[in-house]
Amino acid sequence: MADTHFGYETVDEKDKARRVRGVFDSVASRYDVMNDLMSAGLHRFWKRYTIEVANPKAGDQVLDIAGGTGDLSLAFSRKVGPTGKVVHTDINEAMLRQGRDRLLNEGALLPSLVCDAEKLPFPDGTFNIVTVAFGLRNMTHKDKALAEMQRVLKPGGKLLVLEFSKVAKPLEKAYDWYSFSILPKLGKWVAKDEDSYRYLAESIRMHPDQETLRQMMKSAGFGHVDVHNLSAGVVALHMGIKC
Repeated sequence: MADTHFGYETVDEKDKARRVRGVFDSVASRYDVMNDLMSAGLHRFWKRYTIEVANPKAGDQVLDIAGGTGDLSLAFSRKVGPTGKVVHTDINEAMLRQGRDRLLNEGALLPSLVCDAEKLPFPDGTFNIVTVAFGLRNMTHKDKALAEMQRVLKPGGKLLVLEFSKVAKPLEKAYDWYSFSILPKLGKWVAKDEDSYRYLAESIRMHPDQETLRQMMKSAGFGHVDVHNLSAGVVALHMGIKC
């Protein structure tokens, strides 16, 4: 039996996926509202910036991992056009349904499938771009997931990892106060789930910092990895290029 972390709690590896699924089952219907509230709308800027750095071209093949409610999938679909393809995936069915319905409402008919990032069901060298936004920190074996993302990319393809990261030192105390005093209360009032948003705050602290994640991506086979700190390091965008 191997252990891993679920926030600050140590749990059996086999139990983590179930507990993470429970978190997102609970918050799926209020996920977008909570994103706007807890980031003061900044998550929209972070995702727009991710699209700009990815620089998708018409005809590109894009895989959106942990695509949730479909923000990035929708934006990419508008960039790659009818000759391209965007595959919208998530390991959580409740989140995937929210995203699929939203995409359909926006007139975007994209393939949506339940998908485990550690065992991607795609051939080698399928995609020009792979993206994962606010999903990597919830994965049990991040090294396996990164290696799978590298495998399904074409040579010269890009992986974009948008994730909460280590905030600049002068902001640490204020950020901790917000994360552990305000965020769970927002979750309680809006999503009726205080515990899931306490887990969110804890999971951010357990996630690798900017340099550690950069080295993990290089170990997974990415020849070049850029790190873009956003909002003083509250979020970081890592872009790796497959050799």
